Amino acid sequence: MTAHATLSRRKKLRFYGWGYADDRLSPDEQARVRAAAKRFGMSLVEVSSPCEAEFALRPPRVRAPAAFDSLISVTTYDRLVHSLGKSFADIVRMLMRDVHNPPDLVAFPKTERDVVDILDWAAAANVAAIPFGGGSSVCGGVEPDVGDSYAGTISIDLQYLNRVLEVDRVSRAARIQAGALGPELEQQLKPHGLTLRHFPQSLQLSTLGGWIATRSGGHYASLYTHIDDFVESTRTVTPAGLLETRRLPGSGAGPSPDRLIIGSEGILGVIVEAWMRVQSRPIYQASASIAFATMTNAVSAVRALSQSALFPSNCRLLDPAEARNNGVADGNSAILVLGFESADHPLDAWMRRALELVSDHQGAYDAEAVRRSLAGKGGTTQHRQGAAAQWRNAFIRMPYYRDLLVALGIITDTFETSITWDQFEQLYQNVRERADKAITEICGHDAAVSCRFTHVYPDGPAPYFSYSALGTATGRLSDALAKWREIKIATNEIVVSVGGTITHHHAVGRDHRSGYERQSPPLFRGALANAKKCLDPSGILNPGVLIDPAGRAVGIRGALG
Repeated sequence: MTAHATLSRRKKLRFYGWGYADDRLSPDEQARVRAAAKRFGMSLVEVSSPCEAEFALRPPRVRAPAAFDSLISVTTYDRLVHSLGKSFADIVRMLMRDVHNPPDLVAFPKTERDVVDILDWAAAANVAAIPFGGGSSVCGGVEPDVGDSYAGTISIDLQYLNRVLEVDRVSRAARIQAGALGPELEQQLKPHGLTLRHFPQSLQLSTLGGWIATRSGGHYASLYTHIDDFVESTRTVTPAGLLETRRLPGSGAGPSPDRLIIGSEGILGVIVEAWMRVQSRPIYQASASIAFATMTNAVSAVRALSQSALFPSNCRLLDPAEARNNGVADGNSAILVLGFESADHPLDAWMRRALELVSDHQGAYDAEAVRRSLAGKGGTTQHRQGAAAQWRNAFIRMPYYRDLLVALGIITDTFETSITWDQFEQLYQNVRERADKAITEICGHDAAVSCRFTHVYPDGPAPYFSYSALGTATGRLSDALAKWREIKIATNEIVVSVGGTITHHHAVGRDHRSGYERQSPPLFRGALANAKKCLDPSGILNPGVLIDPAGRAVGIRGALG
């Protein structure tokens, strides 16, 4: 067991915020973020970044067997990294130097056998075990806040299980270890001319196992929207034994065991590897930015696109407020960022038909920019120009902007859902009006809730709402945290009450559990509890996420507790 040097093999993370420790906002970015914060009419009070020495973490309550000494760390850095995720509330608590529930131990297994041995010990010692991928959870999914019925907690970090083990070029599939970060697996697939092409916003900081466990949403706006679409089979270590499924392109043989593992959020086992459907790397890419005078016309155009079987890879619709906030329009137009890609064929016919559809709904675009986009290959032109590039850059950098805003006392957060087309208008109006009213009552001023579509389906969109509000002008981040908690509870209730899902791609964790319990059938939750009891008889795996283990009252804790 090491108490002095991290066992992490990765570049050092910023434990109190998004990204790596040496990531920095440019002076221009800092100036723009501070200028945006000044719209709240306050004198900025910036909370300083913490250092490891400022945290007096609770001493470990348990000790692992000496045989695990080379795998276990109790350094302050490792325990801090594994204490919280990266939500607004997590960043605030780190800036407050307030970490009440650090893991007692952090394990870095090198092999599948190590995972088996660690789980065996944890079950025998009554130690709660939290599977850990990249730690990018924004819903309380990796926090070791497990109540008082356990002797201690251990976070199991799979970062050493990070290889592409096998490639089946004929079937176009690859066997990949669960601890591989997005860039790591893409780098290993590239020599084979292949890509998984699942690109969530957290790509650099999240892992394959984390994507599968949380039903991550990725790059594609249609057709291949979730990691589910790429999973061919899974291999999971559970306290009751190894659960491995067969590689099959499809099967009608009863309920799918993979579907049980996908989205299980670490409560059933530790995913150690998976066979994934991969693709040839795209060589044709084309994009267009389309403006609409009204949101109604924009939504109608996107619905037509989603039902056309054109399956655009990018179909992000930004309402006027969202377009203004991202610097791609002046707030008078909704903007559709539309894109296609292929490894097989030019995209002229697809783009031509898509533009016919948006024109039917009064969409306006730059025909010359589209022509230039179609003339390029491999994304050499289109991703560097226009609103599409501006939006993409803002999207990737947003978590870094968020961290600075938090330190300035600003609450800035998002929540997402999905709904059928026939109910979308009601949801859109209700959520914006009711969320704006709730935030105004909580924070004392209008929050200007904005919306974009992240993914679209033939039967409905996935709206993603953003807001910013003044949390504190005094530097007391506890005020901002208390207000955020009220807002989170309110927006959870609003989304579910108007028929949306509590989460489309950010998982349930602890922060969305109340909504999950409301939308999921009680009989199904009972079936899930029995599945957990079979696979995890002692109830040690990620207690408090999705459901409580049988016989233990963990409840909804974490950031909302």
